[in-house]
Amino acid sequence: MPRQARVRKRPDFLAIQSGGRRITTAHFVFAMKLSPEPGVSARLGITASRKIGNAVVRNRAKRLIREAFRATRVLWPAGLDVVVLVRRSLSALNLDAVVAEWQAAASQLARATRALSGPLSK
Repeated sequence: MPRQARVRKRPDFLAIQSGGRRITTAHFVFAMKLSPEPGVSARLGITASRKIGNAVVRNRAKRLIREAFRATRVLWPAGLDVVVLVRRSLSALNLDAVVAEWQAAASQLARATRALSGPLSK
């Protein structure tokens, strides 16, 4: 299985969070922006602050998000950079609950993705 592309550098996180579209759900905020390299697969960045919990809780949340990103690959078109901000602790959630929350927001995510790609297609 190939490694997942990730957003790793602070300037990339800041660019995505400040210049992209935002979608908010009960536990997450998705910040999305088109990648400067449009041919690459969707990249994921995760932000979980200390208000979420200690290091064990934050790392579990990041593992859940990475796995949910893989499970919902159809929601993320190529050339999209996504930063997922964790709003509250995910300790009561399992992978199925996270995927279900993301699937429930699928129409909002698709609308935001179309809005991002709209100006480029004109």
